[in-house]
Amino acid sequence: MMDESLTPLPRLMVEPLVASALREDLGRAGDITSAAVIPADARVRAAFVAREDGVVAGLDCAALAFSLLDPAITVEIAKRDGARVSPGDRIATVDGNARAVLGAERVALNLLCHLSGIASATRRIVDSIAGTGARLSCTRKTMPGMRALQKYAVRCGGGVNHRFGLDDAILIKDNHIAIAGGVAVAVRRAKAAAGHLVKVECEVDSLAQLREALDEGADAILLDNMDPPMLREAAAIIGGKAIAEASGRITPETAPAIAATGVDLISAGWLTHSVKVLDIGLDFMG
Repeated sequence: MMDESLTPLPRLMVEPLVASALREDLGRAGDITSAAVIPADARVRAAFVAREDGVVAGLDCAALAFSLLDPAITVEIAKRDGARVSPGDRIATVDGNARAVLGAERVALNLLCHLSGIASATRRIVDSIAGTGARLSCTRKTMPGMRALQKYAVRCGGGVNHRFGLDDAILIKDNHIAIAGGVAVAVRRAKAAAGHLVKVECEVDSLAQLREALDEGADAILLDNMDPPMLREAAAIIGGKAIAEASGRITPETAPAIAATGVDLISAGWLTHSVKVLDIGLDFMG
């Protein structure tokens, strides 16, 4: 079932990316193929159709691609972002000037298929860990310029978002620890510098480092590449004193055992940086 509380991104955030993609595709002379082959007044009706099981995300981007080329084009939505689809399901219908529809087709499909791929992969893991109490989170491993959209797609799939940038939370990684001179001193400095609304998370790869981070008052602990037995012990040590986040080697197959260890979050960077697209086609109707 679709999350009725899911809020699409404001057009102000989406339009620059969609417009940039259209400018890239139209180049210096526009769609010369359609201009040469298609009469200027020709109209078409086409449907976005799912070719495989998945979850939809990015419909606003797709619709905007068409309206930026021709505001008169209409897009009728049949499946909202966050909805599950099966092969043959009609997701949306596009009606309008043929040249404009063809000019926006690839940009619309690129964004819709990519974002739906993220939502679908997220939903597969979310479903696999249902009942454990753990939540699935993305990371900052997003494609340049796409972060807001990719993180929105994770929410469409039932996941949650990690920090959006370097400025909204403190996350002490292994390189910070190495340069600072250890976990304790790094967390201590971070807690002293953080504002009252800024959380401090520390990455650890051993139980000894975990205890140091807890002793210094870290708000969250990133348990990096630990196997389930070690994660279970780490979660028991944390015991609710901080948020326990597991990261590394998260797949639909490994996620259930990791989530069952008692951690609060599991995070996966591949959800946004290397996910497979959802196969969606734009079928023209007679």
